[in-house]
Amino acid sequence: MTWLHRFARLVPDSAGSRIAWEEIGPLLAASCFQDLQSTPQNPVFHGEGDVLTHTRMVCGELNRKADFHALDKRVKTELFLAAVLHDLGKAKTTRLDGGAWVSPHHAAVGSQLVRIFLWRDCGLSGTMEALSFRETVCALVRHHMVPFHLVDQEEAALRARTAAAAGVLAKDFSWALTGMLAEADARGRDAGDIEEYLSQIQLSMLLAGEAGCLRGPCRFQNSYTARACLSGRNVGPDQCLYDDTWGEVIMMSGLPGTGKDTWIRRHHPDLPVVSMDDIRREMGVRPTEEQGAVVQAARDRVREHLRGKQPFIWNATSLTRENRAKLVSLCERYGARVRIVYLETDPETRQQRNAGRPGAVPESAVARMLDKTVPPMPDEAQTVEWVCV
Repeated sequence: MTWLHRFARLVPDSAGSRIAWEEIGPLLAASCFQDLQSTPQNPVFHGEGDVLTHTRMVCGELNRKADFHALDKRVKTELFLAAVLHDLGKAKTTRLDGGAWVSPHHAAVGSQLVRIFLWRDCGLSGTMEALSFRETVCALVRHHMVPFHLVDQEEAALRARTAAAAGVLAKDFSWALTGMLAEADARGRDAGDIEEYLSQIQLSMLLAGEAGCLRGPCRFQNSYTARACLSGRNVGPDQCLYDDTWGEVIMMSGLPGTGKDTWIRRHHPDLPVVSMDDIRREMGVRPTEEQGAVVQAARDRVREHLRGKQPFIWNATSLTRENRAKLVSLCERYGARVRIVYLETDPETRQQRNAGRPGAVPESAVARMLDKTVPPMPDEAQTVEWVCV
């Protein structure tokens, strides 16, 4: 039985039916889920006590909702799993601050913990079904707090459209689902501010609807307009901007052994490639040694191609949003458009490919890379593709 089917079996069938917590706990034992029982919360907002108690209450609230039980089985499973794991980050971030328990950035930290758990421990990687399921759950966890304060943020419509863009690739993610999770999160507490939070959630859902992204990604006239809008330019989704870029830079993204070199040879054998691995070999620098000279050489080659308006491929792991943003920004300043191609495969195939190539990356280093890996989202470049090979 696959993990997807195991998770689906844990989802309650009808409103108010029993939730099998005695099965959920052992199934999630590989994560830090059990630590939630000993993780305290601020009693002003969580009079019910520890995070595990709150989590059970949230799932109970979700289970009472008819619109939850009306969902497609797959979507229902994703939302229920997100509810079970939504506060996983509190196990790592909770601390005392001025005598009060706080959990700063727990949604972002929790999203990455969920990704690692579903990928490494549950094997949800290497197929588009597993990738989309995993990243839908991660996106729900990442954004579950946003409906509480979205309407109070500057450029709230931009924030809504940017987050909703995840649904282009994580097919089931939407603000409508996030709102359902947030409502259950607000109700699943012992606190005096529940009605206030429910009002905030309702306003946030109205805002998302007005921004054109309540039930899915915002629709744009073309990819250039989408990039302009989601990068913060004063552009609306109904506009149709002329794409004046001179050419495309392809950025590869993926763990070592996912087949980036093979993809390049198969799809773009004639394009020049800037590869950190190639430069290291040319310079005789090992991956464990100082990389300053290698990075500088790579930058010089990138700028040479950009000045000559020469399309090229950047071949590196590019595993984090911050790392990708630097190159995307540079290319766009030179008038190029960027396509990010993210590759993923199952662990066994990846290990075999990595072991069989020159200068194989130690698996201990790959494990550390996985801890930081965040697949690129559609708002990061003009085009973003997920490919399972």
